Amino acid sequence: MRKLFEKSEIWFAVMWIIIYVVGFSTADSISESIGIPKLITAAFAMVLSGILFLFVKKNDLMNYFGLCRLQGSSRQFLYFIPLIVLSSVNFWNGVSCTKSVVEVVLFVISMIGVGFLEELIFRGFLFKAMCRDNVKSAIVVSSLTFGFGHIVNLLRGAELAENLMQLIYASAIGFCFTVLFYVGRSIIPCIIVHALVNSTSIFGVDGNATLQIITTIIITVVSVAYGVYLLRRSPKETTTS
Repeated sequence: MRKLFEKSEIWFAVMWIIIYVVGFSTADSISESIGIPKLITAAFAMVLSGILFLFVKKNDLMNYFGLCRLQGSSRQFLYFIPLIVLSSVNFWNGVSCTKSVVEVVLFVISMIGVGFLEELIFRGFLFKAMCRDNVKSAIVVSSLTFGFGHIVNLLRGAELAENLMQLIYASAIGFCFTVLFYVGRSIIPCIIVHALVNSTSIFGVDGNATLQIITTIIITVVSVAYGVYLLRRSPKETTTS
C-alpha cells in the first residue's frame, strides 16, 4: 500500500474510492440478505476505518491528511455556525424512529465509519493528490466526485428525484468540506459533521416533495456560501502541504 501511495497518490485515492464503494454496496446487500440491516456494513466500516487509520498513523501522515487540530480560531470559521445548521438537518421535519435498538446501533456505527472514510478518502486522499497541480480543479473534482458518488443510492432503491436532490446538496457539502480542509488543514470538523448528519438520518422524518426541495436549497446555499466565505477570508498563501 505504501509503494502505491509513493508511486501515485491519484491512483492510490482511486483504488480506495473503488474499494469503499464496492465494499459498502456489497456489505449492505449481504446484510439485507441475512435479515439484519447494516450488520456486515458496520463491521466492514470499522475494519476499513482501522486499516486506513493505521496506515496514516504508521506512515506519519496524520498532519498531511488532516487528522490533526484545526489551524485557525473559531472566529475565523464563524464559530462553525453553518456546520451546526447542517448537522441539524435531519430534525427539521420532526423526530421519529421505528427501528429496534440493535438496528439503530448498527446504523450509527456504519454511519460513523462512512463519515470517517469518506472524509479521509475524498478530502484527504483525492484532494491532496490533486491539489499539487491545481487547487481550484482539486476542489471542484473532490466536491463533484463526492456528490455524484451518491448516485449508487439508486441501486439501493432510492427514487430518482430524491437521488438527484441528494447529488446536488452532497456536491455542495463536498465543496464546503473541501474548502474547510484546504483553509483549516484538518478534516476532523468535516468527519464530525458528516458522521452526525448520516447517523441522525435514522431519526429524521421525511417531508413532502416541497419540503425536500426547500431543504435541498437551504443545504446547498448554506454550504456554498460558507465555502466561498472561507475562501475569501483565507490568506492567499494558504496551502495543504
